[in-house]
Amino acid sequence: MRALGLILLAVMGLSGCVQIVGPAPTAPRPADAPAVLSQSARAAARNFIDVVDTVEPVAEQECRRAAPRANCDFQIVVDDRPGMPPNAFQTLDKQGRPVIAFTVGLIAEARNADELAFVMGHEAAHHIAGHIDRQREAAAAGAVIFAGLATLTGADESGVRAAQDLGAAVGARSYSKEFELEADRLGTIIAKRAGFDPLRGAEFFTRIPDPGNRFLGTHPPNAQRIQVVRETAARL
Repeated sequence: MRALGLILLAVMGLSGCVQIVGPAPTAPRPADAPAVLSQSARAAARNFIDVVDTVEPVAEQECRRAAPRANCDFQIVVDDRPGMPPNAFQTLDKQGRPVIAFTVGLIAEARNADELAFVMGHEAAHHIAGHIDRQREAAAAGAVIFAGLATLTGADESGVRAAQDLGAAVGARSYSKEFELEADRLGTIIAKRAGFDPLRGAEFFTRIPDPGNRFLGTHPPNAQRIQVVRETAARL
């Protein structure tokens, strides 16, 4: 776990992704940065710093408990590219270290620390549950199956390649909704153990577009996700 400090620079709109490490910056303010952060921006930055300081060690503890062979050293970054919509995602760096990224838009959009904590717990849960590897395996299996079917029907080389691509896409999406609900469950646990209210945090779902229940959609309906959070919180 690393201390935070550069979030204020991220909110100021520096280019690229800002890695949040080290103590609060004491270097001169960049010439092109605003002289003063608005009160709302300062509050959002402080909320984010407090949440990461509190939730990160809980997420790492849960990671070491549930996935002892995994890299549990979470790196929290801010994606401050202009025009990016409110979003958060989990990925891995080249060394396999788990990365949780927040856009500035999401940090500003969150109405309270509970929402930020729930989102962070959810993204950490994706890593703890091994969703990236499981999605890759599903995509690979889908590619093999569809390519085999194309070969059996006499498709040429380009047809087989197209079938592989389609199979990979279908395979990758096959478990997306299940992964999201699984991350919601574990994210609820992480947020609660960190001292936040996951029910209040899940109110974020009431303000985002509802994906509905589309076939091969990537996310389940918002109402289903809120219900999962309620049921999980009730057992804690």
